Amino acid sequence: MRPALGDATRGRILFGGDYNPEQWPEETWQDDVRLMTRARVNSVTLGVFSWSRLEPEPGAREFGWLDRLMDLLHANGIGVVLATPTSSPPPWMGRLHPDTLPRDADGHTEWWGGRQHFSHSSATYRRYAAAITEDLAARYGTHPALTMWHINNEYCTADHGDEAAAAFRRWLRQRYTTLDALNSAWGTAFWSQGYDTWDGILPPRRAHYLKNPAQVLDFRRFTSDMLLECCTAERDIVRRYTPHLPVTTNFMPLWIGQDAWRWAREEDVVSVDLYPDPRDPLGAQHGALVQDLTRSQARGPWMLMEQAAGPVNWRGVNHPKPRGLNRLWSLQAVARGADAVCYFQWRQSRQGAEKFHSGMVGHAGEQGRTYQEIRQLGAELERISGDVSGGRIDADVAVLHDWHSWWAGAHEGRLSTLVDLPEVLTAWHRALWEAHLTTDFAHPEHDLSGYRLVVVPQLYLLTDSAVDNLLAYVRGGGTLVCGFLTGVADEDDRVRTGGMDARLRELFGIRTLHEWWPLEAGETVECEGFRGTLWSEELEPEPGAAETVPYRGGELDGLPAVLRRGRAWYVSTLPEPDALRSLLAGIAAGAGVRPVLDGLPAGVEAVRRGELLFLLNHGREQVTVQVPGRHHELLAGTDVTDAVTLGRHGVAVLRS
Repeated sequence: MRPALGDATRGRILFGGDYNPEQWPEETWQDDVRLMTRARVNSVTLGVFSWSRLEPEPGAREFGWLDRLMDLLHANGIGVVLATPTSSPPPWMGRLHPDTLPRDADGHTEWWGGRQHFSHSSATYRRYAAAITEDLAARYGTHPALTMWHINNEYCTADHGDEAAAAFRRWLRQRYTTLDALNSAWGTAFWSQGYDTWDGILPPRRAHYLKNPAQVLDFRRFTSDMLLECCTAERDIVRRYTPHLPVTTNFMPLWIGQDAWRWAREEDVVSVDLYPDPRDPLGAQHGALVQDLTRSQARGPWMLMEQAAGPVNWRGVNHPKPRGLNRLWSLQAVARGADAVCYFQWRQSRQGAEKFHSGMVGHAGEQGRTYQEIRQLGAELERISGDVSGGRIDADVAVLHDWHSWWAGAHEGRLSTLVDLPEVLTAWHRALWEAHLTTDFAHPEHDLSGYRLVVVPQLYLLTDSAVDNLLAYVRGGGTLVCGFLTGVADEDDRVRTGGMDARLRELFGIRTLHEWWPLEAGETVECEGFRGTLWSEELEPEPGAAETVPYRGGELDGLPAVLRRGRAWYVSTLPEPDALRSLLAGIAAGAGVRPVLDGLPAGVEAVRRGELLFLLNHGREQVTVQVPGRHHELLAGTDVTDAVTLGRHGVAVLRS
């Protein structure tokens, strides 16, 4: 059996963050450990950006400082998530081995001086990465402080250079076997692009006009696979030394560059970095979306690898978190399945590109508000961890998402650049979140039979297997709601006959999809009972086959905006937020899905995890929540009956 997050948590919630002590004099380390102990920190990640310190010149090893740190942390009861430092190669590598440096689509080299300056296809880079990983695993695999491995960091590098081009051709030969199959999949009859030799194929480099969308789609697939090869190569090395310890790498939230469903299958622990904007009124909903997605990828408890204790440094304007917001969003993550709450980083840097990115200990030191709030949170997580850790979340609703569909739908020649899949996905998830309906995410080919309601905000590309899966789900008694531009293309990004898969048209009661009618920014379309945004479609229903909600006025007057045939719904526009929430809440109720708690005040989120009910007030005013019966509130250690009062950004964790 593979190790899991529980092998590292051991009934606790991990609390801590990235620790970069190489940035500080060694005398600071004792003070760090003192402050960590006061804040109940029980886990730190070491070595993420330490390659040049560990290997200051080719083949050299400087492990003494890390030996002392591992011993110091273990002596103070703090576990170590040890990273392979391979996301930021030392400057000597690029200087001595230019083949390790990636090139962009315009042929420009990405030089050292930042981070992630490595080519995933470079044999030289992979050799050095394997060597440092091997030596770390051999030296620290038996150290008692070690609890988990962290491979690389935020994999995100693309490469259009010559070594990547050769690797791309090998990947394509494995996928298609013959040039005829590739030419067919890529539609190379268009614009005279037919290939007569594998050597003629390149990554989608700079072109005079639009690039071949199928080529771009396959290059995205290839890039995800090459990065995954790098990750699993290092994972396999550390597993040989420590088969009992879990291994992770941290995802960026809803990032386009990785097929995270496939990556998650290769991880023992699924972890994510999450940085909602504290000024965004929907920041909590964005957090909930990423948390639901990560929990679903993990199929259980997951790890919040990075968040900010205060401001970040990469937005145009970087705002601090108001008092209480860090606590609120951290406990929201726990409510939605996190068994680890960690930060970038422990101590705020005084130098370098991220010196204005907050730390658990900010520039104000231990007297600063940030550290004082960290201390409070650490004590509370320790208090509730025994009741929470390992607890699972049950959801009756699944939202479907697929990276291949996202990649295909983002091609340059699409009908509207205003249609951005993350925004569409966010709009639909927001509607469910505001209706207090707990949701999982799922891949369109996953087993959906355990859900009462399946929601498809947009899946432009659907494989035949995915279409068959949706049909079987509805035949099996499930309720399906699909948004616009779903089922348009097959796995090669070939538009299906009729503009939508014929089986889906039959399922929804659509005879003909005549035209897509994208809307301008700010433009709306009137529908019976609501307004639509972003998109509309000219649909002709099968006579008598479907119930419809019509468009009103304009070119589409009287044609269906929403169709329903039995338990299958199709929504051909993006309703405004209140309308979409009302629509999905009504469909969910008809499918037997109930809110977590009825009658919640505005701005209050309710989540059940195991036997616990989390109540989170995202507003700035005090509210009272009706919770019939007697409960024990774990954070304060008090009993409540029938109602609980939440202050600004307040949280309650109730056990009946």
